[in-house]
Amino acid sequence: MKLCRVGWVGRALVTAVVAVGLWYGWESRADAGVTVRIVPTGDALELEIPTDIGPQKDQIPLYRQGSIRYFSSGIGLVEREADYPPFSLKLVFTAGGKPFVTGVAITVRDAKGTTVLTVPAEHITGPWLFIDLPDGTYEVSATLGGQVQVAKGIKLGRGKVTTQHVRWSEDRSPRLTASGE
Repeated sequence: MKLCRVGWVGRALVTAVVAVGLWYGWESRADAGVTVRIVPTGDALELEIPTDIGPQKDQIPLYRQGSIRYFSSGIGLVEREADYPPFSLKLVFTAGGKPFVTGVAITVRDAKGTTVLTVPAEHITGPWLFIDLPDGTYEVSATLGGQVQVAKGIKLGRGKVTTQHVRWSEDRSPRLTASGE
């Protein structure tokens, strides 16, 4: 079965299917791990989750702005345990003790103060944002519910993934609604 990504609801559904399978005795082949690959068109990551009933698939949109690629992830156990391509910067968003924050808008500036990437809140559907930036020093401005957090002096080097946590003291995430509301 191939599941196309439909935001957090679709990813939660894949997680639920795997969890129900484990509850009823289907074993996840965790030793094989979740396989992640960039699809040939370059516009998505495909996650293949091994189970005893066969592989389950999900896709995560891969966005591009100029030469910079990025994607949002981190919903559910499957996405949190996946081995992603080594994009140089991983941002982790939390607010008010809540480990799951979406709807964050991002601006990335280089050492000269030039904006190199702007990510709209609609593209951040999970608590993690992976950005494939060239080596250098960057500043990240993250906006959630009108409140801005700035991380300065983020140094990125060749072949290394740098994780930067962005925290807000209060959760100002947009209210998530079910379709049809």
